Amino acid sequence: MVLGPRYGEDAAVIETSGKYLVAKTDPITFTADRIGWYAVNINANDLATMGARPRWFLATFLFPEGRTTDALVEKVFGETLKACRSLGITLCGGHTEITVGLDRPIVVGQMLGEVDPDKLVRKESQRPGDVVILTKGVAIEGTTILAREKAEWLRGRIAAKHLKRARQLLLKPGISVVRDAQVALEHGEVHGMHDPTEGGVLTGLVELASAGRVGMRVWKEKIPVLAETRRLARVLDFDPLSLLASGALLIAAERSSAPRIVNALRRRRIAARIIGEVRRPKDGITIVEHGRARPIKIPDRDEIARLLGSPSR
Repeated sequence: MVLGPRYGEDAAVIETSGKYLVAKTDPITFTADRIGWYAVNINANDLATMGARPRWFLATFLFPEGRTTDALVEKVFGETLKACRSLGITLCGGHTEITVGLDRPIVVGQMLGEVDPDKLVRKESQRPGDVVILTKGVAIEGTTILAREKAEWLRGRIAAKHLKRARQLLLKPGISVVRDAQVALEHGEVHGMHDPTEGGVLTGLVELASAGRVGMRVWKEKIPVLAETRRLARVLDFDPLSLLASGALLIAAERSSAPRIVNALRRRRIAARIIGEVRRPKDGITIVEHGRARPIKIPDRDEIARLLGSPSR
């Protein structure tokens, strides 16, 4: 075992003959729409952040008793296969069942990939002086889920064209960061990567710094929040920085190579900007707002869990 379970790491690394095998598992529970697409991309993201190429996907599909039709099963499998093909991944196995106690389908994905030992990206490679880059913006996944799951409540409160755009964020710019990671690795010296998920970008920053045993300082005004997310935040009253954030990639890079990484990402139409810097552990993990630094507090609960559990919104 090269890398086992620990805080801030989302995949295991196992030594095999010639290469490292990288293994990951993650469920999709917040939404029933496009769950196959979510499952493939979310699991592939965590492999990509370690420099690995996602190659094989296994999935457990759980469907609700009394609500499952042939059309539903075909739809879920179809979107899963489509997502796999888009990333060059083989759906190689898994399990399917209809079970009691569910009100919607659930998919638990397991992704396997490979990386050369000298190409493995480990978060403990971070060092003071590195800069932190964020791609795309926050929070793509949470925004598209809320636009889909809260569509009825939001109708009339947000213009139809804006709701449509929010739903389309699933595919454009999309929730995959595989390409983001590959571009970063090709054009600069990367010391750590992390895809912020539950708890939003704030939790992602703490996880990245903690896994690297470093301090970190970020500037709130530099963190890009998509226009669609801002619109939903005004109506639903949530903090975009604490909302499910798959689709963005946090990159800790050597300072002098960071501009090359940012420019390479932008040439490929992947938005990117420097939002902070890695510091000494004793400096803590802080966010600067209006010139004042304060410790980053991990939210007690992802905003999407709060909102999807609220009948009034």
